[in-house]
Amino acid sequence: MADVQKREVGRSEKKRFWTSDMEAIIAIMVVLLILGTINVFSSSFIFAEAEYETPYFFLRRHVINIAVGVIAFGVCFYFDYHVWRKWMPGILLLTIGALIAVLIVGPVINGARRWLPLVIFQFQPAEMAKLVAIMLAAAYISVTVRRGRELRVVTVQMIVIALIAGLTEMEPDLGTATIIIGIPLAMLIVSGLQRQKILQMLSFAVVGAAIMIFRAPYRLERLKIAYDPWSDAQNYGYQTVQSLSAIGSGELTGMGLGVGVSKYDYLPEAHTDFAFAIFCQENGFLGAVFVFLLFAAFAVYAGRIANKARDEYGQVLAMGIMLLVVGQAIANLFMVGGMMPVVGVPLPFISYGGTSLIITMASIGILVNVGKQGEKFKSG
Repeated sequence: MADVQKREVGRSEKKRFWTSDMEAIIAIMVVLLILGTINVFSSSFIFAEAEYETPYFFLRRHVINIAVGVIAFGVCFYFDYHVWRKWMPGILLLTIGALIAVLIVGPVINGARRWLPLVIFQFQPAEMAKLVAIMLAAAYISVTVRRGRELRVVTVQMIVIALIAGLTEMEPDLGTATIIIGIPLAMLIVSGLQRQKILQMLSFAVVGAAIMIFRAPYRLERLKIAYDPWSDAQNYGYQTVQSLSAIGSGELTGMGLGVGVSKYDYLPEAHTDFAFAIFCQENGFLGAVFVFLLFAAFAVYAGRIANKARDEYGQVLAMGIMLLVVGQAIANLFMVGGMMPVVGVPLPFISYGGTSLIITMASIGILVNVGKQGEKFKSG
């Protein structure tokens, strides 16, 4: 009887596609990295050849970014995720300092100051601020929940997060600023924020968004044009119209890798914010659905890791990282699909962007460590 039971257990283990939720997350990340690398080269080689006299300019940088991202992933996977809470004061000061520095010494590119020129590459502090905001919110929420206290929106931690978002908006980068403040607020809601406070928070959010939109007239034009981009197809609606044209021309199976025509100076930011439009044009509806499923699977497995975490901090931190990766993906897909204004949010792994890729991989390293610590706690 014992032998029969062992054989049944062995068969059930063999039938499992993943040996753990962490393995699933890593496998999904690797697949997205492969797809993203192919798409970065395919969507950028025309522009790279014209501007830098080599079609491999962005591909080389992307590969270097992946290498740095692997190191960041390894470091974050190695250290117990509780260490980031201990180092939070120093990390926070470094982040705020970098955000202030970029407003002073950062080069103006496309009318914005978003990058700090370092020795090897340009660093975007706002991308690091996304992860720091999640860590800060997770520290507050976990302590409050563990002590049985009532969650609040106006706290020292949330004020600091709002300050970080404000510095980011000054670059200007409203899309990233919205993510920096939006995900911690979403974490509060998921963690049990009272309905009355949710309504108050939403009211303040609407007022704040209105102020930010009317402060810069082009934002209002983008908002108006989002509902009918063809009404101004040669100006504010141009990017959205070209994006929808690229997606539609991909049909079921796509034009084929490297064959998409929209990257021939038709679609601006074809290898960055609108990289998914080129992906759809070359891989079609089936390729797009495959990417959707990968992010959906990421959300499921990240949720499982959060559910099995050893403590409240791990649960909230894992949930925040899931919201960061999947939330950015949803925002980019909606933007590229013409369902929301152009906000400049990259699609994780698929869009070209060095700092974004490195921080995303570091975040996933922390997520996997939460799962690892949870497994140890369970087995111990």
